[in-house]
Amino acid sequence: MTKTMTKPHPAIIPIMATAGGVIIANLYYNQPILKEIGLSLHANEAAIGKISMLTQLGFGLGMFFLLPLGDKLNRKNLILFLTAMQAVVLMLFTMASTVTEANILSFLIGVFATPAQIILPMAATLGGPNRGKTVGHVFCGILVGILGARVLSGFLSDLLGWASVYRISACMVLLVVALLKFYLPQVPARFKGNYVDLLKSTLSMITEYRTLRQAALLGSLTFGIFCSFWTTLTFHLAAAPLNYSVSTIGSFGLVAIGGALVAPYFGKLADKGSTYRSLLITVGLVIGSVVLMKLFPYSLTSLIVGIFFLDIGVQATQVTNFARIYSLHEHAHSRLNTIYMTTYFIGAAIGTYFGLLSWKLGGWNLSTWQMLLWSVGAMAVVIISEKKNRQALVVSVVGDEEMKERV
Repeated sequence: MTKTMTKPHPAIIPIMATAGGVIIANLYYNQPILKEIGLSLHANEAAIGKISMLTQLGFGLGMFFLLPLGDKLNRKNLILFLTAMQAVVLMLFTMASTVTEANILSFLIGVFATPAQIILPMAATLGGPNRGKTVGHVFCGILVGILGARVLSGFLSDLLGWASVYRISACMVLLVVALLKFYLPQVPARFKGNYVDLLKSTLSMITEYRTLRQAALLGSLTFGIFCSFWTTLTFHLAAAPLNYSVSTIGSFGLVAIGGALVAPYFGKLADKGSTYRSLLITVGLVIGSVVLMKLFPYSLTSLIVGIFFLDIGVQATQVTNFARIYSLHEHAHSRLNTIYMTTYFIGAAIGTYFGLLSWKLGGWNLSTWQMLLWSVGAMAVVIISEKKNRQALVVSVVGDEEMKERV
């Protein structure tokens, strides 16, 4: 007898959005408090700086090697196990006494953050005809977790010490496990091969789906802009003539959260088949925001408006991309997400590198020039991809007509 998916609870999408944000936030809590962690472990900046890198590395490897399992194993059980393991590792991290222990546990925190990306394609499965809207809401929760983590981390560290950040997070993660245990529906796995076959199948999707290649390239470019911007913005705000304090710089993340809350509405355009129009608007917002902040680099108003619309543009592009790729293969969402998110984070790494290099060589002026170059490249991907898709559609229609004539 074929297993069927149980009917989801009406509150499951808000719960999944909350869970995704709580889980993914653990990747970013360490960034504002590295100095405090280093002092408690008697480590210098170079040694303690590896914590952030290893956390991201663990997440990247987790996405490639664990995320595809969402198509092979019971997703609910996989999510619950990995999330519970993250709570355990978070508590152990608060008891780390050496840099080596902190590095190993940071890597594991990243690995066990993978459920955030298993939850996302699962939301697409539950979304049905409203896939874009549903994915948008869950992705919004993940974004709020990413953007809010730095603000919350700095606040709790100043108030209760850096270890309190991870103790409180561990409790939040355990609460998420309980909620998911009771409300997350059972979604039967469809992939029947072994693990090696699963990884081969994942890689084969790169050549099989043109839309996946287009979306992955666009996603990597726009997220590269996002990471390049936030890497260099800190230096720009701290330098003369702005000279903003650390707490003031951190508050700019609240503006980005506002932009993230708007992003899900672009998923509705994708649901209605207006993907091309949606991408033109979202990438256009990215270009416009970069131009604004380039022309008025020291205006607080232009920076706030620019950050708001940059974040809408970048995040809404990702929501639209998710809606596109999850429509390609109903039973391969996790594998599709593996390819997309791996490319996505490669773009993040490249964007961060060129952001730092541009700042070193030419400050904010060169940094915004390279972001503008990436933005124009993203728009070119949108336009060229649409042109190729239309050409492929024409060829397909002509081929069908020729076949009918032969019959």
